[in-house]
Amino acid sequence: MRFPKKEIVESIRREYPEGTRIELLEMDDFQAPPIGTHGTVKGVDDTGSLLVRWDNGSRLNVIYGEDRVRKLEEES
Repeated sequence: MRFPKKEIVESIRREYPEGTRIELLEMDDFQAPPIGTHGTVKGVDDTGSLLVRWDNGSRLNVIYGEDRVRKLEEES
């Protein structure tokens, strides 16, 4: 695995601050939550991976450059 540059990791941290709500679009892992599962970002590690608490109870990370998510609109 290639680690992203520090600038990229910092950019990811700005884009996905703690508390950001996301939806899973793609994850190639047999333990992955179902596509469409929502979750809350708990942080970003030094590899650029999102640390997520999924609504279904899973804690599987979103791997930078491998998995895909989208940010959910903030609730008013």
